[in-house]
Amino acid sequence: MKKLIHQLFAAALILAAVNSWAGFSTENGQLLDANGNPFIMRGVNHAHTWWPSHTEQALMDIADTGANTVRIVLATGGQWARNDGADVTGIISQCKSLALICMLEVHDATGWGEDDGAVHISTAVDYWTSPDILDAIQGEEDYILVNIANEPFGNNVAENSYVEDTAAAIQSLRDAGLTHTIVVDAANWGQDWEGFMRDNAGTLAAADPLDNLLFSVHMYEVYADRDSVASYMQAFEEMNLPLIVGEFGHEHNGNPVDEDAILDEARARGIGYLGWSWSGNGGCCTELDMAVDWNPGNLSGWGERLIHGVDGIAETSRCASVFPGCSGTGSSSSSSSSSSSASSSSSSSSSSSSSSSSSSSGGNGSLACDLGDVNDWGSGFVLNSVTVTNTGSTAVSGWDVQLQFSQDVNISNAWGVQLGGNSGSLLAGTNVGYNGQLQPGQSASFGLQGAPGNLGTVTCTAE
Repeated sequence: MKKLIHQLFAAALILAAVNSWAGFSTENGQLLDANGNPFIMRGVNHAHTWWPSHTEQALMDIADTGANTVRIVLATGGQWARNDGADVTGIISQCKSLALICMLEVHDATGWGEDDGAVHISTAVDYWTSPDILDAIQGEEDYILVNIANEPFGNNVAENSYVEDTAAAIQSLRDAGLTHTIVVDAANWGQDWEGFMRDNAGTLAAADPLDNLLFSVHMYEVYADRDSVASYMQAFEEMNLPLIVGEFGHEHNGNPVDEDAILDEARARGIGYLGWSWSGNGGCCTELDMAVDWNPGNLSGWGERLIHGVDGIAETSRCASVFPGCSGTGSSSSSSSSSSSASSSSSSSSSSSSSSSSSSSGGNGSLACDLGDVNDWGSGFVLNSVTVTNTGSTAVSGWDVQLQFSQDVNISNAWGVQLGGNSGSLLAGTNVGYNGQLQPGQSASFGLQGAPGNLGTVTCTAE
C-alpha cells in the first residue's frame, strides 16, 4: 500500500508539473510545440563545450540562416569541462532572443562501451538532475528539448543493455520531475545499423510515463543511398512514432552520405533534421564545417547545400509558434516545396502568385535585386532566395533594399537581412554584417517568411 501511495503521489507531481508548464509534446508521430502546432526542426549543431568563446556570435549567425533549432553540445565534466547552470541559462536566453528552439545534449557519453573515456548514460542523467541544471531548464519547456546523451552507446554494447539503460534513464528523468520532451539517440554511435532503437522504439516509448519521447538517428556513412534512408524513416512512420535526424553530413570519415535523399525524404515525411556542424571540427571531420573558420560569409560546399540548397534550411524552415510573430510550421505539406524548385510549389498551390523584380543604382556601383523563387501556399509565403547583385565595376560597401507588396504582410522570420519593420506593404531592409561587401559581379542572398499568401506582384529594388 505504501508503495502504491508513493507511486500515486509521484504521478500527481508529474501531472501538476505538466499543468504548470505546457512545453513540447509528441502525438501521432509528430512533435508539437507548446501551442499544439506541429514543429519540424530545421537547424544545425553547435559544439559549445569546445568553443564557448564562439557561441554568442555563432548563435546569431545560425539564426541568420533561417534555422529554427540549434543543438548545443554540453559536457558533464567527464571528458570535458562541465557546463554549469549559469552557462546553460545564458545559452537558453540567447536562443529565445533569436527565436531558436534549443536542444541540449550531453556529449561526453559518446561511444560508451567502445570509447574508454566516455561516461555512461546514467552520468548524463545525474547531470540533468543536478540542482543548478534543473534550475536552468525547468520552466523552459516551451523552448528547449533535453537530448539525454549524444550517441551514448558504441558498437560493442548488447541490445538489451541499450534498451534497459536507455529506459532507466528516461524513467529517472521523469522521477526527478522533468516534463520536457526527451530526445533519445540511437545505438551504434547514433547510426543504429543494428536496429536496436528502431526495433525497440515501442518499448522505449512505453518507458516514458508522459508519452513525450522523440527518437533521434544520426545519418552518416550507414546511409549512403536512398533506400537505407527511406526504409529507416518509413519504419517510424509505420509505428506512428516521432523521429528526427539529429546529425548528418554529406560525408563521414571519407565515406559518402546521401544527403540529398536525407533532405528530400525528411521534407516529404515532415521529419526534422539538424546538420553537423556549424564550425570548429577537427581531425576526421573538417569537411563537415558549414562556416569556414566561423565565417558565415564563407560557407563550405556542405554549408551551402544544407542552408541554401533544395529542401534545405532557407527553403523549408518555419519558426516555432511560441515566438512572437511566428505562426508555426503547420503541416508537412505546407512547409515543403517541389524537389525541382520552390516556384513550382507556388504555382500548384490553391492561390496564384506572380512576382517581378527591378534594379536601381546606388553607392559606388549598380545593384540589382532579384526575387528568385516564391513559395506561396495561400495562407503564407516564403521568398526563398532574394538576391542583391553588384552589377557595376566597383566594390559596394553595404546595401539597402525595398520590397513592395500589393497588400499588407506580416514577416515572421527573416535571414540574411535586417528589416526596419516586420509589417506593412512596403518593407525596407539592409545587409547584415557578413554580406554587405560586394565586389563587382558578387551577390548576397536573403529570405523572408510571412503571411498572408496570395501575394500577387512583389517588386524589389536595391541601392
